[in-house]
Amino acid sequence: MNATPLPARTEVAVVGAGPAGLALAVTLASAGIDFVVLDKLAEGANTSRAAVVHARTLEVLDELGASAELIARGVKVTRFAVRDGARRLLTVPFDKLPTPHPYTLMVPQYETESVLLDRLRALGGDVHRPYEVASVVQDEEGVTLTMTTGETLRAAYAVGADGMHSTVREGAGIGFTGNAYAESFVLADVVMDWVPGPDEVSLTFGTLGLAVVAPLPGGHYRVVATVDDAPAAPDLAFVQKLLDERAPGQAKVTGMAWSSRFRVHHRVADHYRAGRLLLAGDAAHVHSPAGGQGMNTGIQDGYALGQAFVTGRLDGYEAQRRPVAQRVVAFTHRMTRVATTRSSVARGVRNLALPLLGHTPMPRKLATELAELNYR
Repeated sequence: MNATPLPARTEVAVVGAGPAGLALAVTLASAGIDFVVLDKLAEGANTSRAAVVHARTLEVLDELGASAELIARGVKVTRFAVRDGARRLLTVPFDKLPTPHPYTLMVPQYETESVLLDRLRALGGDVHRPYEVASVVQDEEGVTLTMTTGETLRAAYAVGADGMHSTVREGAGIGFTGNAYAESFVLADVVMDWVPGPDEVSLTFGTLGLAVVAPLPGGHYRVVATVDDAPAAPDLAFVQKLLDERAPGQAKVTGMAWSSRFRVHHRVADHYRAGRLLLAGDAAHVHSPAGGQGMNTGIQDGYALGQAFVTGRLDGYEAQRRPVAQRVVAFTHRMTRVATTRSSVARGVRNLALPLLGHTPMPRKLATELAELNYR
């Protein structure tokens, strides 16, 4: 039985209660705009998935009244290190960024969603679960959303915050241009002895691919790595072998909380709006996790779209946010290609150039780009 019965109509139907959808809902609730959030899951996911919250997103969460609680649950990290095996090539510092949050916050995605949901409930809102949207049809006067149960919801507008395989994007007839990476990505949250320690995020290059290691609350580490052919559920031995190959002598894995394998695409929706249908988050853009920017860009989408509803300037939403997604996709694609090149010549040039760039303004520029402060 559904805990929250579906109303007959609303002003804004938000499909998807991930970070982007929740950020949008909190923005709407703060402004007193009527909305309904629909999610197909009976409860929020409890796996960590995205784990990085960058400075610009924390500024947005300041506006939404949700930053303090999230910061209390996370780990602040002030530098991003680029390595080739155990050798440090470049340090990207966050502690001098022009922001109230000169760091990156490491916190599991379920905590981010929990904080946003608590904030939404404090404002009198909630998520309607489990409601899976089967079709979205718009006309001149509104949008009809039909659930897999046959129930319907009538809305003035519908927003697809429903992920890469978005039903709303499909209903809008909006293309999703891009490609998939050939490699699969392994994701694992582990307990380990890690020589670089918990004070930095490490991006490690290797001939077999990249590995990102980042601290999480509770003494855990997040490991993300490219693998040609990974098992569906990588075990502790697989992750240990992977780190032995990518960062020899740096890691001893002693426990595992969660692991997964996934394919990564780099795609941007051709448009963010088609009439009364709009897109945000992974429904609008997906890309490499190398910079930890996916969830961040989605939360900022949700806030920007909420503000567009508040001000009545929906026509400006795509012009504001789509170029940001294009830039993030291009940036993370370059990062991934530089990190995963199999060419010995390209690797040699890269490993010579990066230490030299450490003595230029480049590290500060990279920090600003990763923190998304250019997208204010």
